[in-house]
Amino acid sequence: MTMVSEAQVEADLEDLTPKVPLLQATLQLIKRQPLGAAGLLVVILMIIMAIFANVLTAYDPEANSLEHMLVEPSWVFPMGTDQFGRDVLTRIIYGARTALWVGFVAATVGASVGLVLGVASAYFGGGFDLIMQRVMDVFMAFPLIIIALAVVSTLGTGTNNVIIAITIPFIPQCARVVRSSALAIREIPYVDAARSLGFSHSRIILRHMTPNVMAPFLIMFTSFLGQAILLEASLSYLGMGVQEPTPAWGLMLQGGAEEYAESAPWVAIWPGVAISLAVFGFNLFGDALRDVLDPKLRSR
Repeated sequence: MTMVSEAQVEADLEDLTPKVPLLQATLQLIKRQPLGAAGLLVVILMIIMAIFANVLTAYDPEANSLEHMLVEPSWVFPMGTDQFGRDVLTRIIYGARTALWVGFVAATVGASVGLVLGVASAYFGGGFDLIMQRVMDVFMAFPLIIIALAVVSTLGTGTNNVIIAITIPFIPQCARVVRSSALAIREIPYVDAARSLGFSHSRIILRHMTPNVMAPFLIMFTSFLGQAILLEASLSYLGMGVQEPTPAWGLMLQGGAEEYAESAPWVAIWPGVAISLAVFGFNLFGDALRDVLDPKLRSR
């Protein structure tokens, strides 16, 4: 009788994990999903703005200038200035840093926790799955903005508290989607083979089941990025998110959307355009990523 080592069996199990090469997925995205490629371009531009904000701008985003209050767009101030004399373009560029920081942290933590809970719920099943799904139902019964407002009201305002408030409602959404995929993975024979070899529950969940649900996870992650940016802007607009003088798009809308809508419309127009482009960019990219990673859609 031939003895098979544990390392060899685990290597064979990992070979069964479907893989989509990053370069191949990118080329398919550009060729078959031009709107998705446009969304990816917006995301890349946001990342460049956030990283090189100090290089791309010549003004301090937080410095007030009484001499340049509500200056119309010109060569000196391409997007004009706000009611405090701050360059709108500079604050738009630095606002991308705030939006991406909140979006990436909230989406990463929320989606990752939801990924583990969803796979674990499908793997263990029984009473654990029943209790877990009822808890998820409670959170999903409320709109995202309501949960976020409740958390911010409890913890207070500020960037870190906004991230926590946005992260919490993302967890049950990702867990529910991932669980539906993990239920099918649980019935595949190699999971039973891993159990029969005595592998620990955590090892089976993290090494053998989780890689097989990465496609829906990545789709949810990109969707969460757009939702997080919109939620952060909504909370800041309501005065319960990022606080002055931190540059944030929702905060810029709060300061000029109503009072200066007629006399200085650029104060509200450009932050609104930035939020819309960011949300559309992430959503378009997420939809295209779904089409590329979905085997049924990829085969058409």
